[in-house]
Amino acid sequence: MFYPNIAAERAKRRMSLDAMARELGVTRKTIYNWETSGNIPQSALERMSALFGCSIDYLLNNPQATQ
Repeated sequence: MFYPNIAAERAKRRMSLDAMARELGVTRKTIYNWETSGNIPQSALERMSALFGCSIDYLLNNPQATQ
């Protein structure tokens, strides 16, 4: 996975791709593509950060970032 922390946060909350897609107002396929290949819009990263209560740096797997 390109951004494994996004999938990890989703899994921690037992959130399906469908549920996350509904929360972010996108399709299930969009979430899958973001987790595996990136190209995530800034606005979506901000919404994910708020949803999961973590930093954008952490979501993007920056080794210096903390949850």
